Amino acid sequence: MNDETQKRVISILSTGIAYVLASQLADRLIQEPEVRGVRDDVKEAVLQAAFSLASTIIASVLIRRVVSSRWGS
Repeated sequence: MNDETQKRVISILSTGIAYVLASQLADRLIQEPEVRGVRDDVKEAVLQAAFSLASTIIASVLIRRVVSSRWGS
């Protein structure tokens, strides 16, 4: 698998992982107030950034393990 394909797969997989993490955990971690303020927006942005970072790292590790086990790179 070439580098460009790996990057695409990592991007797609990390998007999926981030979506699952965000949809499953965000409701538990963030309570929606009646009126949202700046603090609520900051909490949501930080949470989304953390999910995105974690999912990219997880996807990268998974793809590298699959590639190394199949093609011995």
